[in-house]
Amino acid sequence: MMSKSDYLRLADAIAADIAGGALKPGDRLPPQRNFAYERGIAVSTASRVYAELLRRGLVVGEVGRGTFVSGEAKQGGVSVGEPGGIRIDFEFNYPILPTQTALIARSLKGLEEITALDAALRQATSIGTPAVRSIGAAFLSQGGWTPAPEQLVFTSCGRQSIAAALAAVVPTGGRCGVEALTYPFIKGIAARLGITLVPLAMDENGMRPDAIQKAHREAHLSGLYIQPAVQNPLGTTMPAARRTDLLRVASELGLPIIEDNVYGFLDDQPPLAALAPDTCLVIDSLSKKVAPGLTLGFITVPLRLHESVKAAVRSGGWTASGFAFAATQRMMEDGTVAELVGLKRLDARARQNLAADRLAGFQIQANKNSYHLWLTLPAQWRSQSFVAAAARRDIALTPSSTFAVTPGHAPNAVRLALATPSMDQLDSGLHTLAAMLHAGEDDFDSTE
Repeated sequence: MMSKSDYLRLADAIAADIAGGALKPGDRLPPQRNFAYERGIAVSTASRVYAELLRRGLVVGEVGRGTFVSGEAKQGGVSVGEPGGIRIDFEFNYPILPTQTALIARSLKGLEEITALDAALRQATSIGTPAVRSIGAAFLSQGGWTPAPEQLVFTSCGRQSIAAALAAVVPTGGRCGVEALTYPFIKGIAARLGITLVPLAMDENGMRPDAIQKAHREAHLSGLYIQPAVQNPLGTTMPAARRTDLLRVASELGLPIIEDNVYGFLDDQPPLAALAPDTCLVIDSLSKKVAPGLTLGFITVPLRLHESVKAAVRSGGWTASGFAFAATQRMMEDGTVAELVGLKRLDARARQNLAADRLAGFQIQANKNSYHLWLTLPAQWRSQSFVAAAARRDIALTPSSTFAVTPGHAPNAVRLALATPSMDQLDSGLHTLAAMLHAGEDDFDSTE
């Protein structure tokens, strides 16, 4: 009989093969039964070996296809890297227009003067000033929805806003329902807060209300995290009928909803909070609208949760700086942010049109207003090997496993972020990816 540590020794041996290059990104491991037979172990032990490799981030499971080497060891849970020096970046999604720095500079002119700068460099609070709350509430208005200024709480960025909202509504050890494919950083945030994410089934309209009910029956949920507009990674926007059904179920179960609206500026739908203001905490930020280096996070909070969210911001150390408040207040007040939003909506559509043309004939899921798309790969490619092959051509992509909440349940797909490359780089990168998709893994590599 094998000891408890034997499965770890087997996992370590495979990890060593991956580290040494004997197993490469995209290589397929044998089915667990075959692995058990080859090693003379029980199938249950083989299952533990594979589960340990998944936990370490060394392999990824693709539904209906098997287990493949990812080549990316993760420490302490799933994480996402930082932008690197790769030539064509389809991984990170920060739209930066050629004209935006000049627009921002124009708006900030005078902030360097002593009186203005002295005020901007003073300590700020989680609720800012009455002026910034009023301007922020007007700026966030969308499709007939206008939050009250007293509802607003601020952080330094959207991720901090998500963390504060999550900490406020889900207790340590609690469970939060999320889309089965979701914003990757929510996984690290939840892990650090001691919160379990529960993946909920989706269809073409978004999160399914019956999946919420089922998960809540099986073990109590404390809240939901949802991206109803321009969902990341799928790009979908939840239609009206699904919004109504989902809100009805959340209300019946007493579940608060953390509504991530960071990409909502690209769509015309108002937040869910327009229909359920006492249920939804709306997350927004300026990182996509303005620039990643100058941003402010917003949380529109039902008044009953206001004190809890403010306390979470303070305890997390997530209060925005006075300079961020001063700079973004100017840009919201004088129309600079609105001008940038309009320009970026046009830019996103132009990039989607180019992508649709270059990837014609392949299975893509896209929102014409979005800065990203979801590419389901043809049978001759696997997600991890496609990402690795693209990297060899100096193109960065994000595999489906990055967005999957449950290890081993990732579809055979990749996300393409279209915002960062120049239009010439975008065209070149899409041309290369299309050639890869047409040729297949073995044929394409053999032509190099």
